[in-house]
Amino acid sequence: MSTSCIFCEIANGRIPSIRIHEDADFIAFLDINPITRGHLLIITREHYPNTLDVPDTLLAKALPLAKRLAAAALAGVGAESFNILVNNGTASGQAVGHWHLHVIPRKTRSEFPFKEGGPADLTQLPFTAADIRSHL
Repeated sequence: MSTSCIFCEIANGRIPSIRIHEDADFIAFLDINPITRGHLLIITREHYPNTLDVPDTLLAKALPLAKRLAAAALAGVGAESFNILVNNGTASGQAVGHWHLHVIPRKTRSEFPFKEGGPADLTQLPFTAADIRSHL
């Protein structure tokens, strides 16, 4: 645990949060800067900076938990759609350097717009794939 990490402070109970779920590995609570009503965060109790640092055993538990909490959030706020999102690193939008997963209930697309991608250069895709495969 890091005393300089706001999510570690929440996990330790030193900063209040509106908790939705707690177990031995995770805490889920409502985001205080929500994108939509019912936007919640799932954090690991232990401090891990991003997905690459989280043990696979924890990651294997995170998505089933997110699924369960998303279903509850949808029912709770009357939404039909949702996003599950993890930002990794500052360029991705990660604002707190402690692994966390967002569950964002959605009623309309405009609540949380994504930039649409454009067509790929099909002549370059094999080279990109080769660059990625070389690091597996």
